Amino acid sequence: MSTTRRRGVELETAIHAAVLDELNERGYAGVTYDGVAARAATSRPVLYRRWATKAEMVLAAVLASRTEVIVLPDTGRLATDLSAILASMRENFGVPLRATMLGLLAELDAESAESVLGLLSGWGADMVAPVVARAGARGEIGPAQVPREVLALPFDLARHELTFRGTLPEERITAIVDVIVVPLLELYAGSQKPL
Repeated sequence: MSTTRRRGVELETAIHAAVLDELNERGYAGVTYDGVAARAATSRPVLYRRWATKAEMVLAAVLASRTEVIVLPDTGRLATDLSAILASMRENFGVPLRATMLGLLAELDAESAESVLGLLSGWGADMVAPVVARAGARGEIGPAQVPREVLALPFDLARHELTFRGTLPEERITAIVDVIVVPLLELYAGSQKPL
């Protein structure tokens, strides 16, 4: 009796689950391609074809799991939506995830750092883009396209706080949103505020 070979989303979901199980049991330092391949019932070459480094593989699994738990609210106000997203990020960024991020950062070389930065920034931009689009549709900001680097900024700043300080207090969320991100979004998208 032959087994059906998993591909695409089904295989990737199994790999992500295996990575997260390895992280929970062994911590970042204990995650190996062999361990993940065994848990996911796949082979090391399959993993290497998708992710050149352990850091990329772990980060892909972590980001996939975070995408499912970060809430994208629609409160009718850009600043409130962004604040709620960052509060959700804070609630879902516990001690194990902080330890994972610190371990991941500690082992990066220049090449893998570039790749990891691209994954993180791309994920952050993808999470914020619908919120900014809704704000534009409401006329809260202008219609001009906002660079992905700007869209990623709320998550970049929050991740920095959570990774290096271990906390993201409400006043820091307010500062990130009101002092940095919303003015920058208004600058790039065009402000709809009357002068």
